[in-house]
Amino acid sequence: MYKKYITTILFLCITASSFACAICGCGGSNFYLGLMPHFRTKFIGIRYQYMNYNTVLVNDPTQYSHNYYNTIQVWGGFNVAKRWQLLYIVPVHFNKQIDDDGITNKNGLGDASLMANYLLFHKIKTYEHRAGIEQQLWVGGGIKLPTGKMDVNLKDPNITVADVNAQLGTGSIDFMLNTMYNIRIGNWGVNSTLTYKANTAKNEYQFGNKFTGSAIGYYNILLKKMNIMPNAGMMYENTAANTLSKMSVAATGGYITSAMAGVEVGIKKMNVGITCMAPVGQYYAAGQTKLNWRGDAHVSFSF
Repeated sequence: MYKKYITTILFLCITASSFACAICGCGGSNFYLGLMPHFRTKFIGIRYQYMNYNTVLVNDPTQYSHNYYNTIQVWGGFNVAKRWQLLYIVPVHFNKQIDDDGITNKNGLGDASLMANYLLFHKIKTYEHRAGIEQQLWVGGGIKLPTGKMDVNLKDPNITVADVNAQLGTGSIDFMLNTMYNIRIGNWGVNSTLTYKANTAKNEYQFGNKFTGSAIGYYNILLKKMNIMPNAGMMYENTAANTLSKMSVAATGGYITSAMAGVEVGIKKMNVGITCMAPVGQYYAAGQTKLNWRGDAHVSFSF
């Protein structure tokens, strides 16, 4: 019975480009967080993400912005042989900024990401009189491609950090490394991940490298025609300061610690899920920018 519902659960944490906060300079490092759909061969789906930030300049409170970031992503993946898994994400951003100068909208294609993961080991132990144990360790990496628009001239003396950040892409090719460990005892499980994103420079401007660590607990409820997986956990993100000509850009970088909770529902070959996240500790852009909350909803189909 235990083997019947064992599935590969890959907890994916991908950093991708995003429309940035035009005052604080906190852009270039959006993220995705969620439990991957269960699939044997391949899957494809649509995902919606939302983020909401507020910024007030410390030395001039009349300078402010309220930023609303909406992203729709086409995402999918497929298994190659027994141990390899390839994943892709193509985002489209719909973002709005309300500030002391008025309202600005920025819409369009963002930076696409490709990832490959390798199953280092997958161990299953079953017992006659107690719950079985399953363990997985994945390692992998990926690349973010500059498919989003980045069209500012950094040699223009009138260009500011706000102009650079108000782009749909970073203009650079960036690289990601990740590792994921999953352990499940019966219907209970814990999934932990570490991810590092190394950014390259575009016209001497480089968004800060980013480290992300997360841990999430879940419980798999098996019903006749569906399975339900409520989950909750914590995530920590630390982003280095942006640089221009290898010099740090003021009021960029920082950390955010978030609590998260969600649920995944699988019905035959369809999977739907929702996750909500709220900060429990943060210091970003010299304390000028505050994350209010962010969320994720998705639907996918396996083949």
